[in-house]
Amino acid sequence: MKTLKIFIALLAISIGVAQAQIIKAEVQVSGLTCSMCSKATEKSLRTLGFISDIKPDLNRNLFVITFKPGVPVNLEQISKKVQGAGFFINQLKATVDFDKVKVANNSFTLAGDTYQVVNGTAKDLNGQEQVTVVNKGFVSSSAAKKYNSSAVSSTGSGKAYQIAI
Repeated sequence: MKTLKIFIALLAISIGVAQAQIIKAEVQVSGLTCSMCSKATEKSLRTLGFISDIKPDLNRNLFVITFKPGVPVNLEQISKKVQGAGFFINQLKATVDFDKVKVANNSFTLAGDTYQVVNGTAKDLNGQEQVTVVNKGFVSSSAAKKYNSSAVSSTGSGKAYQIAI
């Protein structure tokens, strides 16, 4: 009986994770001055196991990152890899595939992380939506100050993020 309860709990968690996933992200990096800087950042990001592909855009200092399907994405690791290469994230826009995810109290949970919508009201999200992470370390300092007036508390063991839709 105990094994059955554990199996049902794991099944419920895996179904919840499968319903919404971050598909790709556009990461704009500040401080890139040459193709060598871009290559160092790309090489650092490629070490993350949840990344499927990276396409750099040197004209806009942007990396379009595609994630592996069904593998949880860790935004903190992306930020740490960019900083480890000597640069900073100026903006991170993620494309999330929602399958009828309900935003309750302007927040939702995705793969154990809590996301709070700071510029909208609760609504049903269907299909692909682009969201911008507005936490410190994912946007410029002025943008972080603008959005981060209230703290976000995580509902689970994951991180808490503020996003703009």
